[in-house]
Amino acid sequence: MTGNKAKDLLQMDLYGLLGIEGTATAKEIKKAYRQKALTCHPDKNPDNPKAADLFHQLSQALEVLTDAAARAAYDKICAAKKQAEERNNKLDAKRKKIKLDLEARECQAEAHSAEQFQNTRTLEEEIARLREEGSRQLQEEQRLIKEQIQMEREAQLHHTGTADYTATDAAFGRHSKSNVTPKLKLKWKCKKEDDTNGGYSQDFIFSLLSKYGDVLNVLISRKKRGSAVVEFETVKAAELAYKNESGLTANPLKISWLEGQPEVITPVVSQVQQTSGQYFPPKQCDLLRSQRSSSADTCLFNLHQSSPSKAGSPGTHTPDFTLCATLFNKSICLHWSGTCCCTWAPKSPQAHGDP
Repeated sequence: MTGNKAKDLLQMDLYGLLGIEGTATAKEIKKAYRQKALTCHPDKNPDNPKAADLFHQLSQALEVLTDAAARAAYDKICAAKKQAEERNNKLDAKRKKIKLDLEARECQAEAHSAEQFQNTRTLEEEIARLREEGSRQLQEEQRLIKEQIQMEREAQLHHTGTADYTATDAAFGRHSKSNVTPKLKLKWKCKKEDDTNGGYSQDFIFSLLSKYGDVLNVLISRKKRGSAVVEFETVKAAELAYKNESGLTANPLKISWLEGQPEVITPVVSQVQQTSGQYFPPKQCDLLRSQRSSSADTCLFNLHQSSPSKAGSPGTHTPDFTLCATLFNKSICLHWSGTCCCTWAPKSPQAHGDP
């Protein structure tokens, strides 16, 4: 996390934001976060532009206060600020004015004292460590919140009789190749001495891609500049970002799939469709097969009826039967001596060249 982000945290009352005391336990902190986050979640407040910022602040408060080292660093800074406020309150108005003027000049010369700088740096390192580890506690709490919101939506849709909004992916045949969450790899141009990292910070990437759906994590590589990995909640969100996002005009992004790339399930084409170029629904295919089977049975019956019942009887001639099966458009037509059995008429022996 950058220094500016840590400064913003120092200006916030994390305990007051969650509505808890400074002595609250980890269990009480998580409970308070869950209650607050449910009321201001962006999915439940689409018309409130400040809902996303408040939800992000609650997430930061949970990250810091549920980690022992980060909470200790934050409490130490808060205690120092509280002691300074108590000392200021004891000063009279004149001395207080002199002290405030002196502090203003000192702040212009030196932004932080050595102790405050060290405490701020410790807090930054702890927050960076939490983000590197993926902040499992935050992810778990957010997952529980999303599940609860999903259950509420499903219950509401069940009563109204409408289809679940998540059925869109299934209708278009989009499925992840594995059970992992979808991840995209981002690349952009960045020089080694560029402190702005090419214009792409962690918060900027988060806000840039959140318009396509929920973003779980944004990890910017420290070793390889101009590279980051973004983890999405759904395949649909990652696919939209992959297809539509280009980044900054002056420094565009190159986006590729890292994990969870969707695969498109194409409908199976039957052999009849491949041969004739026509599409037959399953029921129509069964009907065609039934009709063709019936035609073949009729041909065999006509052939049997037209042949002599007793071979070699006096006054009769047993012709040389030629049974030919011709495959045409998946239909079988039986011929006897060049004449289709469906419209068979006996031929004289001379027609066949018999003596």
